[in-house]
Amino acid sequence: MVFQRMKDVTLILQAVGRGEKQATEELLPLVYNELRKLAAARMLRESAGHTLQPTALVHEAWLRLIKVEDQTWQNRAHFFGAAAEAMRRILVEHARRKAGLKRGGRQQRLNIEDLDLAEATPDEKILLINEALEELERVNSERARVVVLKFFAGMTNNEVAEMLQVSKSTVDRHWECARTWLFQKIQRGL
Repeated sequence: MVFQRMKDVTLILQAVGRGEKQATEELLPLVYNELRKLAAARMLRESAGHTLQPTALVHEAWLRLIKVEDQTWQNRAHFFGAAAEAMRRILVEHARRKAGLKRGGRQQRLNIEDLDLAEATPDEKILLINEALEELERVNSERARVVVLKFFAGMTNNEVAEMLQVSKSTVDRHWECARTWLFQKIQRGL
């Protein structure tokens, strides 16, 4: 049953890539529950009063995914990676808007050197991590992808390994290196 569902998702993703409009409508029911789980796992890390709910995060990510002109996803893993990236961008944008409002609009800039990560609000942490992650993407895109799937999609190392089609030990190694690199970057003030 699970194998057939995965095969269905792959076939529908290929149809979306060919530009078949009805394929997009067929895709959502097949992936919605998994997207919802990803969003719910990520939102567990947010503060209790967070104004963005998992359902809204899924819907916004879905709208972004289907709005893209070139909707060619190589496979299921590629699609869910794109979904995790969309969720990451939504959370970062949300954090930026909130931080901007908190500090009197976008007129004041956040000085990262003066910010203690231990005392940072959840939104500020997301912004700090995102800035460091963008630099990590330039240095080592594989490690950055592991961070996105673990931190923004809430996946386990086993799930990331399956998603990226690599061994769990590779994910473990990438995660440890990326965490250390990100921590050092943030501690040094980016």
